[in-house]
Amino acid sequence: MYTLLRPNVLHRFMSLRYMSMAEPKSLVAKRGVCDPTAPAFLTFEDPRAFKVKSFWEIIRALGVFRLCSFPVLVNNCGKLMISTKMVLGERAFSMVMRPSVYAQFVAGETEREIAESMQKMSSLGLRPMLAVPIEEDLGESTGERRYEDNLVAMLECIHMSHNKGWSKNPMMQLKITALLSPELCVKLTSLLRSERYDLNLLVKAMEGEASANKVRVLVDAEYTYINPALSLVTMAMMKKFNQQSAWIWNTYQCYLKESRNLLYDAIQTSVDQVFCLGIKLVRGAYMDKERNLAEKEKRTDPIHESWENTNERMVDLGIDKHSSSVCFGQLLGMCDHVSLTLAQHGFSVYKSVPYGTVDNTLPYLVRRAQENRAVLQGIRKERDLLRQELNRRIREKITGAKTDPKK
Repeated sequence: MYTLLRPNVLHRFMSLRYMSMAEPKSLVAKRGVCDPTAPAFLTFEDPRAFKVKSFWEIIRALGVFRLCSFPVLVNNCGKLMISTKMVLGERAFSMVMRPSVYAQFVAGETEREIAESMQKMSSLGLRPMLAVPIEEDLGESTGERRYEDNLVAMLECIHMSHNKGWSKNPMMQLKITALLSPELCVKLTSLLRSERYDLNLLVKAMEGEASANKVRVLVDAEYTYINPALSLVTMAMMKKFNQQSAWIWNTYQCYLKESRNLLYDAIQTSVDQVFCLGIKLVRGAYMDKERNLAEKEKRTDPIHESWENTNERMVDLGIDKHSSSVCFGQLLGMCDHVSLTLAQHGFSVYKSVPYGTVDNTLPYLVRRAQENRAVLQGIRKERDLLRQELNRRIREKITGAKTDPKK
């Protein structure tokens, strides 16, 4: 979920932090916003959301999700893909991947393929958020030349997002570890624990950087051992570019118990430094690795016990679903029953859209699969809804009569 806060509303937001979750329904009704108890907004169990999908898209999604339901395949997908590529050869491997896994999660390689994907999303009421599929973790750095190449790719992504008119409010994702080495981020994070910093000095170091060109740049959070460094760089970019509007956004991982305090600190910083604060809230990815790290280092589990503890409060805060201040987002090819249902009920919904060649996107797909292994292995609801929609179409084809998709 995404939101932006301007300085003049930040104090109001801070004052709402202690609001009771048990607000009377009568007050909710007076605000003229959606009642969150309505099944359409809580269960996402209507297979009619998939009526906009083609027959092949439903078959493909069922096949890919079935494969993703096996832990042994998800945990070893990187090695399996490399081995398969060695056996089949690059061309045959690409021919197998392109119509299946690649097509499920990637927009395409050429500008024409990407444009077709964008038009399809627009027809479904979804908005694209382009994502360059490049990032690094500790020990993966290949030298400064790679960072220069990544910068060129990022600037090209901004150019495409701005010039192609695929969305009236274009967005793109940015991973700072595609531009700075993770080792440097670890060192900076360590320094931040003991040293004070002057945000203005970092802003001055950014002099001469290009502006965001009317594209909102959403900076991803990554692992907790580098996130403080990533947030510092992002805050400096906000200070530089977010004077009139929130063009740079930072990510807060709401599955972490510390996220609430980090968010309050960010709000206070934006008030003190006088800039607009862009916020991206996420509830997935990195959880398995963070838990394993905490166990290895004998720390308390940093993850919330349940997803209910991370629920958002649009109704409690009186936020209209038709406003542009809050929007929702999911990865391309995943949780479409959520994306499509929200879009069909008038919410602003973005899909994170990676693009590139099969070879360039494979590491991205492997990492996303392993980060979201719990989601992939528990994606039974989406598979069931897809199967219901498929059965409905088959029955209609055989009988020639319209059927209730819920049966």
